[in-house]
Amino acid sequence: MDDNAAKFVGDIPRHYDGGLGPVIFVDYAADMAEHVAPLKPTRVLETAAGTGIVTRALRDRLHSGSHVTATDLNADMLEIAKRKFRAGEAVSFQPADALALPFADESFDAMVCQFGVMFYPDKDKGYREALRVLAPGGRYFFSIWDSHRHNPFARITHELVTELLPDDPPQFMNVPFSNRFEPIKEALVDAGFVDITARVLRRQKTMADAQPFARGIVYGSPLYDQLKARAGGDPEAVVAALVSRFNTAFGSPASMPLQAIIFEARKP
Repeated sequence: MDDNAAKFVGDIPRHYDGGLGPVIFVDYAADMAEHVAPLKPTRVLETAAGTGIVTRALRDRLHSGSHVTATDLNADMLEIAKRKFRAGEAVSFQPADALALPFADESFDAMVCQFGVMFYPDKDKGYREALRVLAPGGRYFFSIWDSHRHNPFARITHELVTELLPDDPPQFMNVPFSNRFEPIKEALVDAGFVDITARVLRRQKTMADAQPFARGIVYGSPLYDQLKARAGGDPEAVVAALVSRFNTAFGSPASMPLQAIIFEARKP
């Protein structure tokens, strides 16, 4: 993918966890855990675990005999995730590529991925790997962002950086919001999954101050590196402009809509 859009390294994980996590990730993490826990899986794999936001929610809801294996392509993200757990909480962390998982066939009862599939350079391969490592009857849960239309914070950000850098606009805030349901459903069927369902989940998020969120968008994602790589791409100017536009669009304090699509599929 262009611009190394899946690289969350260096200081990005800290800003991601503190600036983005409380606003756009925690509510969907709680929902994910609420749907996985009733299945009572013993072996749970999480891919694209990031800073452990979903991992923490899973561990809080799963039964005591379960074990969560949290993986991510970026080891720097997992270092933040590890700090959220005490010794003995039945969670292990391992850097891993979701397209080439280092686990044996049929190793897990459930698999979870929140807002990570959108970044896979070969999504079909990712679905096949998920099917491979799941035991028969195992469930695959993953979420994707809906379009810019339903997530105006992303649209506003993409429009802003396009205005500021029209000759070579950074594309990070476009990639995760360009998903379509039908191709995903067909790819899951082709991979071998059955009982495929999808839920549209809308949230209205309040923020007392848009500044930490705007800073998280710029400094807590690969957008930061994309801006720095372009002449005139000033991260601080983008943060300031985002705060102004968010206040205009969502008010102050803000009330901001979010919308995601959550998929569930079963291995026969």
